[in-house]
Amino acid sequence: MRSSSLRVLLTGCALLAFAGPAAAQDVPPATPVPAAEDAADPVPAEAPVAEAPVAGEPAAEAEPAAPPIPEIWAPVPVDEQGQSAYGLYLSGRIASFRGDGAEAARLLSESQTLTPEQPLLWRETFLTSLFNGDLDTVVRLTPTVESVPELAEAGRLVSVIRSVERGQARQGYAALSGQPLGQPFTIIGQFITPSLAAAAGDWETALRPVESAAQDPSGLILRLQRAQLLEARRRYDEADAEYRALIALPNGARLFSVEYGEFLERRGKRDEAFAQYRASLTGLSPDPAALDGLQRLAGRSRPPSAPTPADGIAEALDFASLMASERQDHKLAAIVLRLAETLKPSDMTALRLGLALAADEQAEPARRAFARVGRSNAIIYAGAQYNLGLGYQETDPEAALAAFARATAASPDQTRITLAYAGHLLGMGRNDEALAVLNRPEVNTADQTADVRFLRGAALEAMGRIDEAEGELWAALQAYPENPMLLNHLGYLWVDSGRRVEQGAEMIARAHAADPENGNIRDSLGWAQYRQGQYETAVSTLEDAVAKEPANPEINDHLGDAYWQVGRRREAQWQWNRVLTLDPDADQRAEIEQKLASGLPQPDAVAGSQP
Repeated sequence: MRSSSLRVLLTGCALLAFAGPAAAQDVPPATPVPAAEDAADPVPAEAPVAEAPVAGEPAAEAEPAAPPIPEIWAPVPVDEQGQSAYGLYLSGRIASFRGDGAEAARLLSESQTLTPEQPLLWRETFLTSLFNGDLDTVVRLTPTVESVPELAEAGRLVSVIRSVERGQARQGYAALSGQPLGQPFTIIGQFITPSLAAAAGDWETALRPVESAAQDPSGLILRLQRAQLLEARRRYDEADAEYRALIALPNGARLFSVEYGEFLERRGKRDEAFAQYRASLTGLSPDPAALDGLQRLAGRSRPPSAPTPADGIAEALDFASLMASERQDHKLAAIVLRLAETLKPSDMTALRLGLALAADEQAEPARRAFARVGRSNAIIYAGAQYNLGLGYQETDPEAALAAFARATAASPDQTRITLAYAGHLLGMGRNDEALAVLNRPEVNTADQTADVRFLRGAALEAMGRIDEAEGELWAALQAYPENPMLLNHLGYLWVDSGRRVEQGAEMIARAHAADPENGNIRDSLGWAQYRQGQYETAVSTLEDAVAKEPANPEINDHLGDAYWQVGRRREAQWQWNRVLTLDPDADQRAEIEQKLASGLPQPDAVAGSQP
């Protein structure tokens, strides 16, 4: 993964600490932009990086020396509420550690206002504000970070966008024309130039023909802007020709058929618009905005207004964020998406901002972004709630469940959301509800996926309906006969129930060969050895499994059983006692307490030791 120089600068700064619980991320629907080999890179790793001062080391000669904090600060800098500068700073750092970047930006900005002579605080406040959308603070502090090129360029970009937002596009355009943006924002400056020029009244530059190779992704966004700007000048035939050229490019139709459909709607070409919207709903990444277009056509509603130059700048920023996301530079993607939101707020932008923040492990800001997504488009709303649920899974199971429920209610035919909902119910022990979800008519179909059958089998097994569970798991395995998860699950069911110990053990061995580092599969392998009476071998295998999954109560329980059968009784009891500290369910706890009281039967009485 290549990293932008901005990321290098951030991670090298000793004063900064952006932290938060990791959030899994998924993108419904995704719109990746494959980068051409010869395309300009918006986040080049080779851009020069300014040295960031490290705590405890002297500042570089080029850096202004930070005035020392006096031993006795009199008077102590305080705000109108009596809060000290240092107290605000520490509170900002704590908010940052919690993952609440917006609050961190606010507190650090207040601290910096009270101590404007501290250059290290300038930088920390600048970066925190930049990454959390406090653009006014970024603009205010831009003159203070001129010695750090990447920060200075970020400030210039924010200032340009702020000028457009405030109706002062000529001022922003003059600043960008006089000195193009430096790395890592150079390509973003190129993307926004046509619409910025139009906003400033320079139509000659705005409508300049696009010259780029067919495989260069930058040609996509530049052609889109030119088509939109030609429409703004009422040069409709030329606009239509530019749209057709755009749609003919690789990824052009996938990314921008909706925009062409909206243009056709405005021109009264309803049938052609319908075709563009239908095309946008096919393939691996359907565009949910196409649903809005189809609904307008069906209801004979008014077409959307023609895009303004400010809208074009927002589209260009959004496109730049796609390219940054493709390069895994989620911080840059989030910065650019926040700028796009200032010009053209939308539910899709909020969703994509949440995804970028979640990928950057900024859990709380990501949740706030997802929560802003409204219900006007069912697919976008479902995607936001689904990702909100993913972000809450580890920390707040009930909040995750509620989010998954809202997602599946909004879009019941999305299998991914249904699986997340049912899987979360299973994890909470609500097996009947999980089975009900998986048995819905829109899910339990003739062509249902192996994932659905696997989860249904797991639910049935948890409910003690073993024959039915076996049938579902076997059907899933037929679809993917070498899938290690399916091999392990069905193999373990057969071994643990004593139904087909030898056949189950063989399936688990295949699963282990395919995924040897998986602690759960290694546990199954050890348990199969145990069930076949190979106790010494089982001890070694289960010890390795516990090393891989030390907090798993079932694996620790299995190791305790194996220790007991080889005569290592004290170690067995220690292992069982450890299980009681790992939050076992009620049945597991009762079984462990029985073992601690009475031990295990003799080896020849172990259930399932024979196939």
